[in-house]
Amino acid sequence: MIEPTRLVVIRHGETAWNAEQRIQGHTDIPLNERGRWQAARLAEAMQGEDIAAVYSSDLQRAAETAAPLARAAGVAVIPQTGLRERSFGSFEGATFREIEHRWPDDAMRWRRREAGFAPGGGEALAFFYERSVGTARRLAAAHRGQLVALVAHGGVLDCLYRAATGIALDAPRTWQLGNASINRLLASEEAFVLVGWNDSGHLEVAAGSTREA
Repeated sequence: MIEPTRLVVIRHGETAWNAEQRIQGHTDIPLNERGRWQAARLAEAMQGEDIAAVYSSDLQRAAETAAPLARAAGVAVIPQTGLRERSFGSFEGATFREIEHRWPDDAMRWRRREAGFAPGGGEALAFFYERSVGTARRLAAAHRGQLVALVAHGGVLDCLYRAATGIALDAPRTWQLGNASINRLLASEEAFVLVGWNDSGHLEVAAGSTREA
């Protein structure tokens, strides 16, 4: 019997554009101070786990989040373009309010989660789903019986959650995708299974601490 791969899937730490609610997509934004703190806390929380490999989106906000985790595990970060966030084309750099104002028809199609809709110059949701989930399946297949970390983006994690739970691509999202939270899946040859989601206990401020979480 082939053992499943244990996946820890992680959204990158916070960026300035996260804080401003701007769409990032493929725009290469670094972590802000809080995001770097989150990445350090993530690495501390996972110390002692037998991580065989750390794969990351090649965008710097994910790579910067993966770096402390990989150092603690004694492995190198392996970049994967397939773990990039969805490309949002003309939406990138705009806030949600700006998108509603500048492209109201496109904003409605986006809110409806139309599988074939692609913002100007961006990726269709259906293509992004196949790209994200296909990359995770390929990486899991290379590490049967091992624990592997995938550091990616909110959209990628959303796709993996849907793949594990059978929730339709156009169904509204009701689950959290916290920055630097810990999310666990099992990956077999047949399917993904959800084990735990949005564990952010390591980001809580200890009693008496003055550092914002």
